Amino acid sequence: MSETSPSPPAVAAVLAPAAEHRPLRRGPLLITSLLAVTAGALIYLAPLAAVWRTAWPYALLFAALGAAQLGTVARVLARPASRRVVVAAAAALAVLVVWFLTRGTPVLPGPSPWIPADSVIGFVDYICAGLQVIGVVGFGIVWVLRTVAAARGPEAQAPRRPRLRRAAGAAAVAPVTLVVLLAAFVGFGGASDGFAGAGFPGDTVAPRHLPAGKRSTVEYCRVDGVPLAMDVYAPPGGAATPGRGAPAAMYIHGGGLVLGDRKLSGLGASLSNHEAALFPPLRERLNANGYLVASIDYRLTPAAPWPAPLVDASCAVRFLRAHAADLGIDPSRIGVWGASGGGWLSSMLGLTGRQGGSGPYAEQSSAVQAVVDMFGPTDLNDFTDAPPFIRFLLWAGIGTSTATRHSASPINCVTSEAPPFLIVHGAQDEDVAPRQSVRFAERLRTAGVSAEFVEVAGTGHTLATPGQHPSTQEVTDMVVDFFMATLR
Repeated sequence: MSETSPSPPAVAAVLAPAAEHRPLRRGPLLITSLLAVTAGALIYLAPLAAVWRTAWPYALLFAALGAAQLGTVARVLARPASRRVVVAAAAALAVLVVWFLTRGTPVLPGPSPWIPADSVIGFVDYICAGLQVIGVVGFGIVWVLRTVAAARGPEAQAPRRPRLRRAAGAAAVAPVTLVVLLAAFVGFGGASDGFAGAGFPGDTVAPRHLPAGKRSTVEYCRVDGVPLAMDVYAPPGGAATPGRGAPAAMYIHGGGLVLGDRKLSGLGASLSNHEAALFPPLRERLNANGYLVASIDYRLTPAAPWPAPLVDASCAVRFLRAHAADLGIDPSRIGVWGASGGGWLSSMLGLTGRQGGSGPYAEQSSAVQAVVDMFGPTDLNDFTDAPPFIRFLLWAGIGTSTATRHSASPINCVTSEAPPFLIVHGAQDEDVAPRQSVRFAERLRTAGVSAEFVEVAGTGHTLATPGQHPSTQEVTDMVVDFFMATLR
């Protein structure tokens, strides 16, 4: 009986399945996809300790997802087979499902596990989700191309011009790779606070018997399961004064409600630009004059939609009143200041604090007795000539609704019951036009509110420019004198 050789179609049928399991080439598309999911995993793993303190079940889930993602990446790199690529895509898709259920449409219980990652940049979770999408799409394209090539037979496996095709493929993927690298840098930097420690502090103390002349960190409120931190700087002689509590001045950091934190170091501190608000010299001067100084974190937008930052700032004032005896302060003498987004929040707090609110310490008032607004926006519908990045922050923080922007604009919230205002703005400010502060001061005065407006020549979106007039020292003196006059 003679042996017969199989026909060419039979050979192709035998070889095609084998080709499907052959190792894939580590091309630019596959590498970019692996880089994207790795960066996404590192973003949600960076604040894992903070997630554990707020919602430990989600921390366990994130740890499992991270192990799965990094494990599949290692397996694909070791031997990039089609099945392993499918598993890597499934792991990235699982992260997207968790993100959607806890962030996109929050149907799962408990506090959002993404808030710690968003504590410095309010849209880091969106970056993480976007990186996972890039990974899923990239893995899908790789798998489809391999499946199509396997179906065509072994003769389709070897390209006629490998070098040219590789160069063209790398050029096509290069823009996506650059986007992935930039997103990874921003996302991981935000989630880890520039390696300074992500999320919320775990070593807060009780708001009583705080050491004089020292900084202590307390948890001032827990809103929707999210702990919010406040740094309390007690005056050198102690917070209490003979016969009467000390006045308090609360500082709200800037960053357009989207960026920054209260810390004095790390990426969040850089994004907040505390120097622009004169926080270091003002804190020293106010402490030296017997003031207790408080500096707060608040939930950033869009991670926590507006008006979450204002809700948090209001809760901070109620916390100070509720613990006035422990802190040694006078609950009837609380002032607030901030620059840029912090100035905006300070103005809104001064104008709406008497309306009350719900949440922790609801029995206390959120009203303040003095406001210093440093170049904060006052009309959110007046940003057509602002730089693109500033308009992006406004879009991310508030949205595009004209009605929402109108209601969130201090100039539209003025009443005759507002406390005294000191408004300071740089004459060369291109981020927030000085005209906003001019009109705001006029609106306050028209309502019968004490409002002083100071334009600083030689500076822009900061009050710490060498050679400005009034000088940084003179502006500092001005703010201290204002607080001493209004909170005396």
